[in-house]
Amino acid sequence: MTLDPEDSKIITLARAARARNGTAEGAAVRDETGRTYSATNVALASLTLSAVQVAVAMAISSGARSLEAVALVTEGEPGTDDAAVAAELGVKSLLVAGPDGTLRG
Repeated sequence: MTLDPEDSKIITLARAARARNGTAEGAAVRDETGRTYSATNVALASLTLSAVQVAVAMAISSGARSLEAVALVTEGEPGTDDAAVAAELGVKSLLVAGPDGTLRG
């Protein structure tokens, strides 16, 4: 599958965030203006958020009104909440890739 260069970019951003922080998940989103936000999951005793949730929260708190794309890099599977928040902001499906950046269908 050939990806749009902008989709490849957010997968790269998600991979970099995950590698930099040594976390289970990395995510990146692109808003309606083309701005990108990358994040990792948060796993504290008092707060647990997926990487997608953190990236979306960053975008929304920066003024984004909708999203064009959401990428998740993980060895696991996206949670139902990840798909739900993406759908709420206009994204039909997540781009899910393994740690090596290979897109999973």
